[in-house]
Amino acid sequence: MLPGVIIALAALVVGAGGAAAFESDTVGSYWEGLWWALSLMTTVGFVEGTPTSVGGALTSAVLMVSGFLLLSLISAALASLFVREDEEPAEEREEAIEQQILDRLTAIELRLQSLERSEAPELDAEDRRAEP
Repeated sequence: MLPGVIIALAALVVGAGGAAAFESDTVGSYWEGLWWALSLMTTVGFVEGTPTSVGGALTSAVLMVSGFLLLSLISAALASLFVREDEEPAEEREEAIEQQILDRLTAIELRLQSLERSEAPELDAEDRRAEP
């Protein structure tokens, strides 16, 4: 999310300069251009009217798309926080169940080993009787 915010801020600063350069009849200074660019990025719309030059229209388009992308990044980041909070109890339950399964498997393995050890002498005796 941080790279998206940095790119959006760069687009805002450059867009303000572009608005002041391309739309000099509508935007009188860099600071007015900054206000103009900020209003486009926050999806408010044009402050003083639509752009009259091709450069101003392209700058406006970039600022509008950047604003939509930044808004979607922020919305997605907030949504992921809520989803993570909802999933944490489920993950803890799954980990507890997995631990119980592992404990049961360990107990079964120990019982199997003890059974094999107790039957091993009987098998040796049977093998000796079967030998000619």
